[in-house]
Amino acid sequence: MKKIAVLILVVTLLPFCLVGCGGKDEKRNFYSIEAVFNDDDMTLTCSQSVEYVNTSENILTEVDFFLYPNSFAEGQTPVPSSYKASAYPNGESFGCMEMESVKVTGQSAEFVVEEEDKSILVVYLGKELYPDEVVEIEMEYTVSLANINHRLGYGEKTVNFGTFFPIACVYENGFVRNGFSSSGDPFYSDISNFEVKLSFPEEYVLASTGNQEVQSDGTVLCEAENVRDFAFVLSKEFELLSKETNGVTVNYYYYKDENAEENLEISCEAVETFEDLFGQYPYKQLSVVRTNFCFGGMEYPNLVMISDSITDKETYNYVIVHEIAHQWWYGVVGNNEYTDAWVDEGLTEYSTALFFEENEKYGLDYDVVMKNALNGYKKFVEIYSSVLGEVDESMQRDLSEFLTEPEYVNCTYTKGMLLFDSLRDTLGKQKFEKCLKNYYKEYKFENSSYEKLVKSFSKSANRDLENFFASWVEGNVKIA
Repeated sequence: MKKIAVLILVVTLLPFCLVGCGGKDEKRNFYSIEAVFNDDDMTLTCSQSVEYVNTSENILTEVDFFLYPNSFAEGQTPVPSSYKASAYPNGESFGCMEMESVKVTGQSAEFVVEEEDKSILVVYLGKELYPDEVVEIEMEYTVSLANINHRLGYGEKTVNFGTFFPIACVYENGFVRNGFSSSGDPFYSDISNFEVKLSFPEEYVLASTGNQEVQSDGTVLCEAENVRDFAFVLSKEFELLSKETNGVTVNYYYYKDENAEENLEISCEAVETFEDLFGQYPYKQLSVVRTNFCFGGMEYPNLVMISDSITDKETYNYVIVHEIAHQWWYGVVGNNEYTDAWVDEGLTEYSTALFFEENEKYGLDYDVVMKNALNGYKKFVEIYSSVLGEVDESMQRDLSEFLTEPEYVNCTYTKGMLLFDSLRDTLGKQKFEKCLKNYYKEYKFENSSYEKLVKSFSKSANRDLENFFASWVEGNVKIA
């Protein structure tokens, strides 16, 4: 009989995390999850407890959770990936999350899985939850994994566990309910603390968010403070290289990679460069993980996935740097990636260009990167205008409002990069870098937004930048 992996996951969002944890007086939720990973049928059976803190000024009678695993269910629209050929190694496959029971403070509670796509779990509390009060919510559920090269699923080499558990929706005068999307990352979450106790068949190697410590019983304890999500990857194929830089242990998990040492080196240099440009990386470890993944890469706190389908060395380097930049823009400084996609993606893409400007040995000249971005964007506008008669160049849109993947990429990544390049030309390099550092410091371990970014940059630059940003974001700037 094959040994079944037993996974015990404790996700800890502390009810009261003071200055020593996040640098600010914050209140956190507290999650505790026990899960069993069965690699015979690729299911994860979970028991989850959440001590939820009402950090709003309103009285709550329910708590909403996002159920990202249901984006992989059969019949979903949109589908998880538009890249079907690379996403499904053995033909279409489906997964889902089945919610079995919910309790509130130890008593059975009413709950409902809402929305047509089953993306939202609503838990009715049974009594009013006042500001600063805490309620304990327990739930039992099973996650079935699709055979898909994606953030959640299994491929030939890896089993990816991104966005696998119910996570509380951010509350902003109501719970924010983002939809699923084939393009981009439809995620939005608050900073949390995690403790993970994990056991699995001995043939697997684990890469995860947090700091790992092997226990006397053979389990692995993972601890991560002040992160907004938790992810892990299992593989029977992983080899591991590690190096410490600036007090951070950088891990590279890989298989079949003749450039492994070089990929570890550029990962370390990315951490060093971004610490110099933006501010300190506030964690003790970072894992760069080669995975079965249909896109270029994917970011999670302390962990980035890099697709093993990338064969070009220069592109592989670029993706590593881009995903590591997300540790600052998304990881530490958060935003609603569904409504404000360009805020983190545009700044991350520009940060990638800054890395290569600071590290010329990799042969990617900053001016060439910008020229290629400009030419690529102009070509996109030209082609779309000739086909559609016009093209929407606005940046501030929900992911569902982008008609195609190229439109999303060009209006968030490419145009976002061009926006920040133009802003640096306008402000000068020294003042622009001051804006970046202050923005990172001001919204560290918080959620930012388009409006907050503009306000922060305007304050640091000592000038009103609202019209500058609006002209780009609303599509009024003519890029020639």
